[in-house]
Amino acid sequence: MDKKTLSFQAEVKQLLHLVTHSLYSNKEIFLRELVSNASDACDKLRFEALDNAALYEDAPNLEVRISYDKDARRIVISDNGIGLSETEAIEHLGTIAKSGTKEFMSKLDGEQARDANLIGQFGVGFYSGYIVADRITVESRRAGLGADQGVRWSSEGTGDFEVEGIHRERRGTDVILHLREGEDEFLSLWRLKSIVGKYSDHISLPILMRKEEWDSEAGKHVQKDEWETVNKAAALWSRSKSDVTDAEYKAFYEQLTYDSTPPLSYTHNRVEGRSEYTQLLYIPAKAPFDLWNRDKRGGVKLYVKRVFIMDDAEALMPVYLRFVKGVIDSADLPLNVSRELLQESRDVKAIREGSTKRVLSMLESLADSSDEQTAADDKARYAAFWKEFGSVLKEGIGEDHANQERLAKLLRFASTQADEGVSFADYVARMKEGQEVIYYITADTLAAAKNSPQLEIFKKKGIEVLLLTDRVDEWMLSHLHEFDGHELQSVAKGAVDLGKLQDEDEKKQAEAAAESFKPTLERIQKALEGRAKEVRVTTRLVDSPACLVAEEGDMSGHLARLLKQAGQSAPASQPVLEINAEHALVRKLAAIPDGEARFDDLSQVLFDNALLAEGGHLEDPAAHVRRIQALLLA
Repeated sequence: MDKKTLSFQAEVKQLLHLVTHSLYSNKEIFLRELVSNASDACDKLRFEALDNAALYEDAPNLEVRISYDKDARRIVISDNGIGLSETEAIEHLGTIAKSGTKEFMSKLDGEQARDANLIGQFGVGFYSGYIVADRITVESRRAGLGADQGVRWSSEGTGDFEVEGIHRERRGTDVILHLREGEDEFLSLWRLKSIVGKYSDHISLPILMRKEEWDSEAGKHVQKDEWETVNKAAALWSRSKSDVTDAEYKAFYEQLTYDSTPPLSYTHNRVEGRSEYTQLLYIPAKAPFDLWNRDKRGGVKLYVKRVFIMDDAEALMPVYLRFVKGVIDSADLPLNVSRELLQESRDVKAIREGSTKRVLSMLESLADSSDEQTAADDKARYAAFWKEFGSVLKEGIGEDHANQERLAKLLRFASTQADEGVSFADYVARMKEGQEVIYYITADTLAAAKNSPQLEIFKKKGIEVLLLTDRVDEWMLSHLHEFDGHELQSVAKGAVDLGKLQDEDEKKQAEAAAESFKPTLERIQKALEGRAKEVRVTTRLVDSPACLVAEEGDMSGHLARLLKQAGQSAPASQPVLEINAEHALVRKLAAIPDGEARFDDLSQVLFDNALLAEGGHLEDPAAHVRRIQALLLA
């Protein structure tokens, strides 16, 4: 065939302009794309040869070869797959989205389509070669055609390409990249092998490169005629679970994450249905240093037909599960033109939902193991998980309403009965007869929560209270209002109401004390004008003279402090001062005659001490010190 010059399709011209202006953010991706195309060509031959074994000719072993020539400044990606005819070279390399695979798949139906599920559907990967090359030459012969029916396609990626017939003994395709100036970093065995290892390690075909040895006379590495396989050529996740040992799973985890500590747990499943994909997911034993960076990409790797596409935890796994590591491999996910960003679709959503449920199931099996032989070990592993990742998992309460109930069962807290490991189910099982709500308190530290005066009546009556000390707890509780029909109630909000747990005599005594103490309450309220919304007698205190609480609907003091620490403004609100009418200090306050300045000073000290007891900060510490000193001298 004589050489002829043809023009690219208009869309291809636009695509090539994008490619040469950094369509891909990472230049090395060109090799991933071309190796993927070569693998597709081999898969296609394997499928067509089911009906016509003669297509294998004299080379039944399918493979991909990568070679480079420093002097000529070129890289060659070769395969012995299905190859191209002249017509196919013109159509597939000159028209966008027609690598041949899409058209090939459209001709299949029924059982054939299911058998061909490994064959790709990408149509623009070939053009990524122009990221590093200023000219690409393709030499090919389709399987089943004679040696004189080879074709050479060549273009500088501008507006035209050239096609001519050649004599070619070997079937398959050679893609020859003539590198641009400044791209010599890719003319290195180590560099090319590292890219293959990163992106194409698990392609089922062997990827071969020439061995090199050091030539002391020449003072450089020289290539040998001996070829070696540079990929593993087998995806562990594509194998049956029964064929993979625990040691192999852990070794793969280390290779995947560079974490030498074995994972706490892992799950390996093939999901079938409208969307078919394989997942191999791990829960690490230790939290990474950047766990709290919610914008960090990483965690779950996406593969398509065992070709690495991207890291994107947010697309395949919710942000609150960003600690999960692993692989998801699908043959039919829709991708954008650069293959670097997933298009949001029902398939992506199905994978994210399915993977989320699988991780939660894995955590549930650890948290509440039904296996008597491993129950103790599973419980210990879940305790280790919670210590590392519990605070992050709590984010899911507000972000994943569909799984909120499952997540609530996985939460663990400290309480007035245990310093760690208390679940809502544990709490409910220990509730007092007649108790209807789950009581909790938030604080900056466990010690501050344990010693809060607001707990005194609960301790006296033996009522368990959950102690919440993570910074995320206040936010979480704004989304979680009940568990198993029991309302969650803060002991630091509103008037204390123990319901059936408080007998009638106690209620009558409290009402009588409040009535008799009314004049004193009015005096304290006047002294604290601008600081306290209300002053009232409470039954929640036993040993302390006073405490601060927030009204229902108001922001707690703890949350207001967290917002200020984060540089955010908190809505203006004043706390309620609750006093213990039985306390000696309060009785002394009530006995001070009207008009004495000591009353105002003692009222202020009472308020400041209550503020300090709940972890708050004084606006004027010096004034507080002066009042204390004056009272000591009185």
